[in-house]
Amino acid sequence: MSQHEIKQTISVDQYTRGLVGPDQEWTGTVADGGTIETYTPPACWGPMITPEFRGGHEVTRPIRVENAAVGDAVALTIRDIEVTSLATSTGTMREREGAFGDDPFVDHRCPECGTEWPESVVEGTGEDAIRCAECGANASAFGFEYGYTVVFDEDRTVGVTMDEGGAHELAKDADDMMDIPENSRQHPILLYEPSEMPGTLGRLRPFIGNVGTTPPVELPDSHNAGDFGQFLLGANHDWGLESEAELEKRTDGHMDISEVRAGSTLICPVKVDGAGVYVGDLHANQGDGELSLHTTDVSGTVTMDVEVIKGLEIDGPILLPNEEDLPFISKPYSDDELAAGRELAAAHGVDLTDDMGPIQVIGSGATINDATENAFDRAGTLLDMTEGEVRGRCTFTGGVQVGRLPGVVQLDMLAPMERLEEQGLAPLVREQYDLDG
Repeated sequence: MSQHEIKQTISVDQYTRGLVGPDQEWTGTVADGGTIETYTPPACWGPMITPEFRGGHEVTRPIRVENAAVGDAVALTIRDIEVTSLATSTGTMREREGAFGDDPFVDHRCPECGTEWPESVVEGTGEDAIRCAECGANASAFGFEYGYTVVFDEDRTVGVTMDEGGAHELAKDADDMMDIPENSRQHPILLYEPSEMPGTLGRLRPFIGNVGTTPPVELPDSHNAGDFGQFLLGANHDWGLESEAELEKRTDGHMDISEVRAGSTLICPVKVDGAGVYVGDLHANQGDGELSLHTTDVSGTVTMDVEVIKGLEIDGPILLPNEEDLPFISKPYSDDELAAGRELAAAHGVDLTDDMGPIQVIGSGATINDATENAFDRAGTLLDMTEGEVRGRCTFTGGVQVGRLPGVVQLDMLAPMERLEEQGLAPLVREQYDLDG
């Protein structure tokens, strides 16, 4: 398909091998107002244990969006997410010395023969199963510090962790149980068959961990964020960065925010012409903070609508979550609350700002504090507010939530609609929360 043949609906089942950037092969062009459909393989664990990968995820090839130019934004309204995996494995990680250089997610090498990013083969199951195709040594850079295997019910509403025997049986059919797509190049993490904390029941609610737009420089896909991106500073591999200023070119696609799920709208910066939307890193569930640094990676399909917002120059993403996912203090006001507020304001002789809408400004950085400062800066620029006003409004009508440790946050605020009107965001906010115009 021609790069510039505009499709109302575009489907993607081709992936990069761990990188995002303008030089990646693009899928094609979707219409402004069109629909993107993706079929994505699991991440992070599969790419992490596959030494051919240059990053910790396996995301789709980028998609060009009609009319999207640098200095615009694109709104991605997520209509549906369907998990197609039947099981997965996850947990906390340990690194295998000798299997990488500066970064175990990026510069892989065989610990025996020294081949960089070696091709690999699978021999059996367990943590020794990933073998260098050149010399036969265990070439994976990661193992489990504490790991568990989860099997899902047919409707993907709950999952139960397996014992040693159950995990081994799933490992023998790992590709099919995880529904690894035909064009994927990763080894399935079920091969590792971890079996700690058996018999634990968990609720499932799928979301997208890595979704957004292409940065103007090539980056490992897992490092397109202010916290994981710190590993690139001073690194002696092809994607090493010299300064924090270079990292500011990121688009913060790797957020691991569990509210980025069906029904939400994610507004992303356009930093290369055409935007280059990509999708990956689906998860079956996750608590706030992703405290293990990893969660239940799955294959699945995503359907989302795309709309260009001309002239909305933002540095990082803005999230409009489902109303039920908003904190109590940040939800739109009910008619009764507005009536009480107007009566109180009139009694004290002040004009009530009663036209407000919820937004979440995403921030990222080396730590949670750095990420919050980044979100303050982004919100202040977006809404033409001082940091003091941002802090005040977020304290009185919002707050900060942890997307991922060590450094991704959602800065909640009920923003004056007139400020959102100025940026072209008001129609999206009104539609998302069914607010009167």
